[in-house]
Amino acid sequence: MNIRLHDGPLAELKCDSVFVPLVGGAKLGERAETLVSRLRQSGEITGKHGELTIIHEPNDLAASRLILMGVGKTFDADQAFRMAGQALRAAQKRKFKSLVFALNDGDLVRSVTEGCVYGGYEPPKYKSDEVASTVEEIIIIAPGAEQSDLETGIIVGESVNLTRRLVDTPANDLGPEEFAEIAESMGIAAGLKVEVLDEASLETLGAGSLLSVAKGSARPPRLVRLDWNPTEVVNDSHLFLVGKGVTFDTGGISLKPANSMEKMKYDMAGAATMFGAITAIARLHIPQRVSCLLGLVENMPSGTATRPGDIVQAMNGKTIEVINTDAEGRLVLADALTYAVQQGATHLIDAATLTGAVSIALGAVNIGMMGNDNSLQSHIKATGKSIGEQFWELPMNDDYLEPMKGDLSDLRNAGTDRKAGTITAAKFLEQFVDSTSWVHLDIAGTANLDKAQPNAPKGASGIAVRSLVSTVETWSI
Repeated sequence: MNIRLHDGPLAELKCDSVFVPLVGGAKLGERAETLVSRLRQSGEITGKHGELTIIHEPNDLAASRLILMGVGKTFDADQAFRMAGQALRAAQKRKFKSLVFALNDGDLVRSVTEGCVYGGYEPPKYKSDEVASTVEEIIIIAPGAEQSDLETGIIVGESVNLTRRLVDTPANDLGPEEFAEIAESMGIAAGLKVEVLDEASLETLGAGSLLSVAKGSARPPRLVRLDWNPTEVVNDSHLFLVGKGVTFDTGGISLKPANSMEKMKYDMAGAATMFGAITAIARLHIPQRVSCLLGLVENMPSGTATRPGDIVQAMNGKTIEVINTDAEGRLVLADALTYAVQQGATHLIDAATLTGAVSIALGAVNIGMMGNDNSLQSHIKATGKSIGEQFWELPMNDDYLEPMKGDLSDLRNAGTDRKAGTITAAKFLEQFVDSTSWVHLDIAGTANLDKAQPNAPKGASGIAVRSLVSTVETWSI
């Protein structure tokens, strides 16, 4: 799929369809504008978000179709992203080969480009009759558009889709070793320095918390480190992106119910998110020092699995009583965060499908956000809001740590009841960041789409990749 800019007249372009947002769209010819006005007056066009109106053989245009897209009252980065994705999927459904987006200025070219790539996402192919996308060319007309914005949009969109493809891949094809191999090959290709720590290396480091999760699986764990260290940097900060990568989560000995367990292939979405983000950061040559840690394990029940009641020791020396082996993500992140601190992180952001409780609290709308640095949280939230990804801060009072204090150990990995489960999990993680600036993102409610959206199929959402890339691009902490 080729995406390019065009600086000539819209009327001259021959294509299967021209997509024009009703707000923020390019001016059409006089006769086409008159027709649109009539449709508005008749009520056939309301302009509400997601509405599509198709006009065949439109006057004043060489295109076969004019598709008017409702975007609500304003055309911002969020609407541009959604509109482009919806248009691409509508074009695929109708087997269009070429389409044009006609905007009234170039400010939103990056968002439209990201949306096109997002809408063109193709999940891993397992169906025997799978048919590839038919869209071959996308042309964007937008006065003042910059080629660099289009190129950035392509890179970010591809990185989001990388995350989605990893999350959508079945666990039999993507265990810790396979994920690590992909991260190594694609990381090097993006310009990153990559180190893969195997089970023996993790034992040497004293990563007893992470290793305890992997004990029940025949598939050995991995901790992958990826470094972006540009020649010229704008400040001395060293951000670490840390992701939970449980490639499949049965719950371990504390076995999950069978209903919907197949969805637990998505429990590595935190690692996939961080991997997508750092590949984009490297490909964009952002002048900030950023590293990424992927804690990769599989959580299975077996004769060698960690039992409820076992006490393990984390890399920082703290002991943890395992109350529930299905509260495993925090055990993985505990050692990954400790390792990041030991490696000189000045700032930490972790992402994880950590708790079902966040879905109860925030649904599939907001990412749960907690941490010890209000400035960093505010920066992430503002950046996300500007592109349509929503973050919501939850409180981190010290009292929330009480349920996580052990009787025979320093900590326990689960409380005795379900109260404030998202926050108590974050308070547990806080015990492994020392005084380092840190933000935790619980994406359990937002990382997977339970049903298809106008701009995306059912499956992985790729949430937070775009926000994290923009957070680093506008880094001022």
